Amino acid sequence: MGTTSKVALVTGAAQGIGAAVVRALADNALVAALDTQEEKLSALIADLGQGRGRVSAFRADVRDSSAVETVIDRVERELGPIGILVNVAGVLRAGPAIALSDEDWETTFAVNTQGVFHVSRAVARRMVPRKTGVIVTVASNASGTPRMQMAAYAASKAASAMFTKCLGLELAQHNIRCNVVSPGSTDTAMQRALWTDERGGEATIHGSLETFRLGIPLRRLATPADIADAVVFLTSDRARHITMHDLCVDGGATLGV
Repeated sequence: MGTTSKVALVTGAAQGIGAAVVRALADNALVAALDTQEEKLSALIADLGQGRGRVSAFRADVRDSSAVETVIDRVERELGPIGILVNVAGVLRAGPAIALSDEDWETTFAVNTQGVFHVSRAVARRMVPRKTGVIVTVASNASGTPRMQMAAYAASKAASAMFTKCLGLELAQHNIRCNVVSPGSTDTAMQRALWTDERGGEATIHGSLETFRLGIPLRRLATPADIADAVVFLTSDRARHITMHDLCVDGGATLGV
């Protein structure tokens, strides 16, 4: 796929989509797995270890720009120049827009939007002199489709998606590609937290007229690996002429809009 021997940094790497991206990239790249959840990172690396040793854990909070700069320096010092960045770190604070607290709103944007800005800026500054690099931000199909109970999440993902496209426009002259992957409902802990019972997955697939959700035409939830496959494609040389693109991986839930 054209990622062999490159150093890849993945944020939100300890679980869900982030962990799946780490697993997918580890076959062909040295991966810096970044998260605040040290125990889960250690478990992931222990599971992946098995003699490969291609994944290293790094702890930092993407909300803290100073901490981000420090950890990026450490990654490049210990593993080498970062050639691939995948922004996955995210949080979801669900609820009616008028019931969201200031803390709900601020935390959502601090991780989902400011975190993408902090890490992308730090990595891009180092990629520019090298005239090469790939950045992929995992957003959401909710960034372009209104969802009830998800105002903060959808707005933060829309902001991070547009930031990534604008960054891609500015960095194209430096041979740096920036793209977005927008998952729909994916079988992760974040998705399951929205379910009210064990039939939550089935309800998501069927959709709901009451909440103006159409359901999923392909009749299945995505797996984290489905999203990781899309990410890996966009980081590879097979996507070398693709930039500022938003690849929606939602089983048709937003009808291709």
